[in-house]
Amino acid sequence: MRGTMLSICPDARLVDVTHAIDPQDVMEAAFVLRSAWPYFPDGSVHLVVVDPGVGTDRRAVALRAEGHWFVGPDNGVFPLVLDQATPEAMVELDDPAFWRDASPSTTFHGRDIFAPAAAHLVDGQSVEALGTSIDTLEPLRWAQPSTANETVQGWVVHVDHFGNCITNIRRSTLAKAAGLENAAPALDAFPPLKAYAGTTTLEALHPTYGAVPEGDPLLLFGSSGHLEIAANGGNGAELLDIRKGDSVKIVFDGSSEDS
Repeated sequence: MRGTMLSICPDARLVDVTHAIDPQDVMEAAFVLRSAWPYFPDGSVHLVVVDPGVGTDRRAVALRAEGHWFVGPDNGVFPLVLDQATPEAMVELDDPAFWRDASPSTTFHGRDIFAPAAAHLVDGQSVEALGTSIDTLEPLRWAQPSTANETVQGWVVHVDHFGNCITNIRRSTLAKAAGLENAAPALDAFPPLKAYAGTTTLEALHPTYGAVPEGDPLLLFGSSGHLEIAANGGNGAELLDIRKGDSVKIVFDGSSEDS
């Protein structure tokens, strides 16, 4: 893919966000890209190749949104990345003139269709020139945490390289369940709570990893605004036997664990 892109646009600057997405995990890919793309400069092209449907009738697409371009499979990843916002322009990449050749591999559209499209965008082509305009994308939505009786039930959506377990629980969700009017309250505004995850119970929110002794687990809001379970200087997932998909239950003081 790198060779293909540089053959088309030798001046392209290539940045690898990650090669660590679990195989076929479209939602994990979307979570990681959604956390990363807003920090790239306007005009960046974001290429996604988590494509379990490669070679099937799923569409290859390119789109423009919020001053950025996105290229990849139409498998739900982009509605998730853009938080269901409607792109300014969308096309199906069905013009062989912008493929690597007219007979793309049925197992590697990343090399033969997506990478060329991304390179042509970097080289100045408009997204509209790359294919046929489309009006919709394949929908895919996050499963949201549930809230009831001062309780939030969510789960781990991503475990990063450091073993930090990132949940689908946002600060605003936790604040609402706690009965707080401010959607982004300070940590000391939250009432006492217990978090049940893996093999442990955590009983406080902390501002930083270093707020607990080295090696101890903790609960905090990470840079993505999601609740994380981590360990200071250690691997929270290994320490607490937590895996992606595991449930996380937050109970505020005054509720029982079984509420």
